[in-house]
Formats: sequence, structure tokens, C-alpha cells
Amino acid sequence: MFGRSAAKSIRVQVFGKTDVGRTREHNEDRFLVADLTRKDASLLPQVRQHELGDRGSLFVVADGMGGAAAGELASQMATDTIFAHLLRAWNAETEATPQRFAHRLKEAVEVANSSIHAHAKAHPEVKGMGTTTTAAGVLGDHLYLTQVGDSRAYLVRAGVAHQLTKDQSLMQRLVEAGELTEEEAAQSERRNIILQALGPDPKVKVDLTHQEVRRGDVLVLCSDGLSGQVKRDEIAQVVTQANGDLAAACDKLIALANERGGPDNITVVMARFDGDGLRSSGEHEEVGHQVYPLIDTETSTEPVPIYKGSRPPVSNKENQDAKVRLFTIVLAAIAALTAVLWYFTRSP
Repeated sequence: MFGRSAAKSIRVQVFGKTDVGRTREHNEDRFLVADLTRKDASLLPQVRQHELGDRGSLFVVADGMGGAAAGELASQMATDTIFAHLLRAWNAETEATPQRFAHRLKEAVEVANSSIHAHAKAHPEVKGMGTTTTAAGVLGDHLYLTQVGDSRAYLVRAGVAHQLTKDQSLMQRLVEAGELTEEEAAQSERRNIILQALGPDPKVKVDLTHQEVRRGDVLVLCSDGLSGQVKRDEIAQVVTQANGDLAAACDKLIALANERGGPDNITVVMARFDGDGLRSSGEHEEVGHQVYPLIDTETSTEPVPIYKGSRPPVSNKENQDAKVRLFTIVLAAIAALTAVLWYFTRSP
């Protein structure tokens, strides 16, 4: 369905970094970069600069939640399970086709969900743990993206950052319904409420999309610790000005998020693509959220099911507003009761 001549090379340059931020005591984010052909997940030189093999490459960002060490465990289980499943199931495929690759990538995320859910069920001390997961697989000249939660994937092309994923969040749902603008959603106290995550529920609905890669494209995966503080245009500017120095670009983006308060853990993974196996960028290219049409399975999160895991957080302001409303209602009821008693007990 997709792909150019296997005789032409595609070169991948990749880097990733995670930071605890300014307010959290520990880091619940995890990331993974891997050359699936060589079965190597690391940031060693042979992965940081490698030629894309016939089994592709993998990049994952996971943002854990659940308190204590539960979030860290969930995100670590997600990255480890996705990688292990692809090594086992994808490498066992006799034909390395885009359809089978996309299927195995989506399947790996579903297996990770089952593993995290089963572990939490067997260990009450981590009940309710979960993690967002954005996993991107590259095979030939195409990206295949799986999305659960609100970590994001951007593609920076010709100085412009395009968001490839859709947040599975309450705010995204309200924006799509026309109830809020993107600017209002970004400022809302409920912007961190997600509709699903890996772990809390026995089944998860994975959003599977794809995007053709062009020469010079840079893929950026990040947790909401970055996307919540640094705008899309700023990401594009930093990546473009870095001129291929991905480590410097990651450092700059993390520093920007920390300068703006660093309220959450911050994770960034970048991959730059080049080589004769890719077409040059041209005009009128479709870049964005494009559902990948799997033949034999359900493909997309439309609509995203309501998240039934941990109770969504309630802000202090919302708690205070609720108390004020309750106090007002009680006062009104007392006043009404007093008026009734006065009416019936007043002297004739």
C-alpha cells in the first residue's frame, strides 16, 4: 500500500531526554528509541545514527500516573512491553508489509494495556495506575502512530510543526464540539483530564494513524509537560534553528518548559529522517491526523470511550466553588424555613 524502493536508503537520527521538571518529586515519564531490525533499544551511537532496516524503528513516550511509584511502573511497563512484543511478534512475520507492521504496533499497545491492568489487579497497592502512551513506528517512508491519552506527536516540515495526534482529553472533545476554542482549552483548569489511559480498564481503544515521511522531516514526541508549556510554533522554531542538532533542540525545549514553571515531568523524543529513499517536500501535502485503514481490525478512537479508571482530578478552585454554592443553598433553605415559621406563628 505504501513504500518506495527498498534499494534506496533512509537514514534516521534520533535523540531523547526526560526531566523531572520544577515541581514534581520524581519522574513518572519514560521514553524508548529502538532500531527494530538490530533489536537494539538504547541511545548508543549505533541507534542515535542508523540506517532504517527492513523491520523499521520504534519511538515511544509514556507519561505515568497513579501516585507513589505506580506511575513510574506503568510507564516503564508500557515502553518495555511494546518493544518486547514487537521483537517477538513483528520479527516473526514472514512478510514485512505495512499492514502487518501497523497491526503489530497497535497490538503491542493493547498487550501493554492488558499487562498493566493485570498487574494492578494482582497488586492492590498500585490499583488505578495508568499511563498515556504515544508510540511511533517507522517502516519504509511511512510513520505509523498509536495514541492513548494526551502525549503528542508533531511533524516539523519546512519550519512548520504539524500535530499528528489528537489528544484523548476532555478539552479536545469540547473543542471539537465547538464548546471551547483551542486557546480557552489551553487555559482551562480541566485541561489535564484524559478520557482513557493504559492500565485502568481491561480494554483500550487505540487511535492508529499514519503519515508519509519526507526528506528533512523531524518527528517530535512529547509528554504534556512540554506541550502544556511550549507552543507548537515554538517547537518548530527550536527544531529548525537547531539545524539537525537534536540533543541541543531537546535541551532547549526542556529549558523553555522549566522556565515557565516546569509543573510536570518533561519528556521529548526527536527523530530526523533523510536519504534517497524519501521524497523531497513539496506543496499541497496532507500532514496531520490521518486514520490508517487496517483491513482486519477496528482502526480508530472515534469516539473515544469515557475514561473509567481513576477519578478525574478536581481543582482547588472547583472545590471552593462547590462549597460556596452549597453554603448559599443552605442559607436560602434556612431563610425560607424561617419565613414559613414566622407566617404560621405570628400573632393574629
